[in-house]
Amino acid sequence: MIIKPKARGFICTTAHPEGCYANVKEQIDYLSKKEKINGPKKVLIIGSSTGYGMSSRISTAFSSDASTIGVFFEKPSNGRSTASPGWYNTAAFEKLAHEQNLYAKSINGDAFSDQIKNETIDLIKKDLGKIDLLIYSLAAPRKTNYKTGEKYNSVLKPIGNVYSNKAVDFNTKVVSEVTVEPATEKEISDTVEVMGGNDWKLWIEKLKAADVLSEKFVTLAYSYIGSDITYPLYTKGTIGRAKDHLLETVPKIDQIIKDLDGKSYISVNKALITQASSAIPVIPLYISILYKIMKDKNTHEGCIEQCYRLFKDKLYKENVCVDELGRIRLDDWELEEDVQTKVRELWEKATTENIKTLTDINGYSSEFFKLFGFGLNNIDYEKDIDPIVDIPSIK
Repeated sequence: MIIKPKARGFICTTAHPEGCYANVKEQIDYLSKKEKINGPKKVLIIGSSTGYGMSSRISTAFSSDASTIGVFFEKPSNGRSTASPGWYNTAAFEKLAHEQNLYAKSINGDAFSDQIKNETIDLIKKDLGKIDLLIYSLAAPRKTNYKTGEKYNSVLKPIGNVYSNKAVDFNTKVVSEVTVEPATEKEISDTVEVMGGNDWKLWIEKLKAADVLSEKFVTLAYSYIGSDITYPLYTKGTIGRAKDHLLETVPKIDQIIKDLDGKSYISVNKALITQASSAIPVIPLYISILYKIMKDKNTHEGCIEQCYRLFKDKLYKENVCVDELGRIRLDDWELEEDVQTKVRELWEKATTENIKTLTDINGYSSEFFKLFGFGLNNIDYEKDIDPIVDIPSIK
């Protein structure tokens, strides 16, 4: 099969196995030039196949020599269509980890289900005994309560008022105005149920009951705040409400793991191009502007740079560096006043006519397709390749 990118709006429906392999290896090569971290040794990542979850897995494995178990919900190839990028990413990660004699196994299935939680517990008991870090990096569009059969769908909507602002189609490079109607109470509560802290807490409860958490166990969930430009749709919208719920879950988890001298944290990260963030109407334009400014300032970071800085400079220090609400902040460089002042200035000026020179929209598009394994150097995209790739630990 000759695999080309097929884009539909903010979705790419194909992925390239060799490109995804190169993308994962590129992150590992970045870490090979960095000093090792005295970090975690037995790690569970919930949502480990793309974005921050995958980079967290790479960083803990290749910077701390950690054994890792990854949980995700990805689609393998049936021979007629490609696998999802997360499937190819994980296949690449396991192969490269095993070459370095690093333990790496994966579980594919719905992390919200008891079945996957129980399978994960069984694997920890069999192979690792106990874990010392759990990273919760789940970005799911929906959730099923398997006990009641009730289904919940997350939405990206403002709360209370209609939201109108600029947006850009990163495929056509056309700037237009987008209007999003406010969420209903049901949509708000559903989004909190899917993206909030309930399942994070449930994972901790089940793992604790199974006695697979070590002394001084640490758990971490990812969040985002961002610019005042995006506040109404994100921070003050439905997703922001879910992120608030994540923060509210921290003291509840702390209580569960108190006897282990354990601790839970929220890490507030920088705006980055992920499959999830590309679906938020104003975010591609915001990130295109932000990237140009931060690249010019030499403060731009991708997922792997953020994760390495998290583990090296924030989480595994003698005194964990947190803000007044107890959050680790990796968005510090994004929210510097000179950066945000320039973002607001360029936001007002951005039009279809000047988008390519005023922003890094071309860089945004390149980075988006890179998530699916396209546009990487030294990959022959005209070559006929087999889309079926096995993940060694998944039979």
